[in-house]
Amino acid sequence: MRRADRLFLIIHALRGRRTALQARQLAGTLGVSLRTVYRDVADLQLSGVPIEGEAGVGYLLRKGSDIPPLMFTADELESLVVGTRFVRAFAGQKLAESAQAALLKIEAVLPPELRERATRTRIYAPIWRDQSKTEFAARIDRLNAAITDSQVLRLDYSDEAGRTSTREVEPLCLAFWGGAWTLGAWCRLRVGFRNFRPDRITGMTITGERFDNVDGRNLEAYLQAMRGYYEGIES
Repeated sequence: MRRADRLFLIIHALRGRRTALQARQLAGTLGVSLRTVYRDVADLQLSGVPIEGEAGVGYLLRKGSDIPPLMFTADELESLVVGTRFVRAFAGQKLAESAQAALLKIEAVLPPELRERATRTRIYAPIWRDQSKTEFAARIDRLNAAITDSQVLRLDYSDEAGRTSTREVEPLCLAFWGGAWTLGAWCRLRVGFRNFRPDRITGMTITGERFDNVDGRNLEAYLQAMRGYYEGIES
């Protein structure tokens, strides 16, 4: 977590509290050491943030320095919590960490009754990652980064029948279907759009080449092609 994000969370974790918040609790929430919390709070105090208290006692924002809460309904908040849990369970590690940090920021500025509601939602996405799942999460992160940077990838791929091939692709998007991920891409070998299962990618190389947003083979064209394909199946 970036230091700026951490300072933001400390300030908003203190908003609206009537009792002091222990540094140990802050450290546990932020995933940092007590020494880091003490240093961050001291820096905030020096910069003019009206935090009262001290190490061993706890911290409060001075009365009258509160800020307005975010305006979420209970159902909107529950959707955010559930969405974050699913991202943490099924997406790459980078996205999971970002989702958790975003949720912490949201919860930090909620009024107490909504913050309590956030902890009561009973929709879970349990996180269990062995070595293979950890490696798969890292692969999702790499694919997502390649999509963002428009990087051409060379994939060693094994299809459903076990046939292997090497493809150069222009990655366009990732989709999660509840049980499996797919990579939507323009395949240079087949000269058309193809969907690849990340769990069937046996090797992946970033070629160093970047592709352009070309009409007819970009994300918009891919989505239109997929829409037409599925509409044809349904009819």
